[in-house]
Amino acid sequence: MSQAIAPLIDPFARAISYLRVSVTDRCDFRCVYCMSENMTFLPKSDLLTLEELDRLCSTFVGMGVQKLRITGGEPLVRKGIMTFFRAMSRHLASGALKELTLTTNGSQLGKYATELVDCGVRRINVSLDTLDEKKFAEVTRWGRLPQVLEGITAAKAAGLRIKINAVALKGFNEDEQFSLTDWCAREGHDLTWIEVMPMGDLGNEDRLDQYWSLRDLRASYAERFTLTDLAERSGGPARYVRLEETGQKIGFITPMTHNFCESCNRVRLTCTGELFMCLGQEDMADLRAPLRASPDNAALESAIRAAISRKPKGHDFDYSRQKVAGQMTRHMSHTGG
Repeated sequence: MSQAIAPLIDPFARAISYLRVSVTDRCDFRCVYCMSENMTFLPKSDLLTLEELDRLCSTFVGMGVQKLRITGGEPLVRKGIMTFFRAMSRHLASGALKELTLTTNGSQLGKYATELVDCGVRRINVSLDTLDEKKFAEVTRWGRLPQVLEGITAAKAAGLRIKINAVALKGFNEDEQFSLTDWCAREGHDLTWIEVMPMGDLGNEDRLDQYWSLRDLRASYAERFTLTDLAERSGGPARYVRLEETGQKIGFITPMTHNFCESCNRVRLTCTGELFMCLGQEDMADLRAPLRASPDNAALESAIRAAISRKPKGHDFDYSRQKVAGQMTRHMSHTGG
């Protein structure tokens, strides 16, 4: 096997087959756990162009990445983004890429759902923490719930499978655990709960106050439903159970109470070309410099391999004490969730 197509293997013998790519740090919402209301966004000149994103992602696909998840900010607010999705669809057609997907706030799905399906996207994740219009406006600051629900309806009509991602926030959506679950059951959507993570300096938002352990949430499900643990893993960090009474699949992403690092097969690329080998570590590699230094990919491939060789075994998030160890200073919107 030549060096150019040797698979990406990290120091712990994990094959890196999943790349999450943030295509913009901008968003049309200002969710309280993701970014501050008056964000200073990156200068546009710092961002990788769509052509550079294509070249970078194509290089990763050539090195064994089989799943590509597009994130932001809100990926669908990036100007011309469907050009990029159309470009990535050629890797689906060749068979090199097994899945092209995205995580979205749903606001632009009414506009783009059909085109996404045409590009080979088959399932998407939609971030939705509440079905209460007033609370939705509160948590997203700028978002409108009817627009998002219309987008989800359009996506379903276009044939997309939808997984709802809800951040578990104490004192905010605890009382919606079952109403959100029931809504997902009626609509045919899977549901995954995510523990809030200590990302960014968000002013008055205190993560310890917001923290709602998914152990407690799972225990609430167990009081009402028969839970069956599922062995299935989606390539991400979620652990799944089936609610036997409804047949629903419920996921739990628990970076605080359950460390899922041992099977981590993914890395994250920011919209400026920084490669983060772990969401919970500050270590990153600059891929923009080798990308722009030469039209040849040799230096870029070498930089990617060097970065993967530094992928750590795990992260350091810990809420067990009354201060947050391993807290990250960058915003969630910067790394792409």
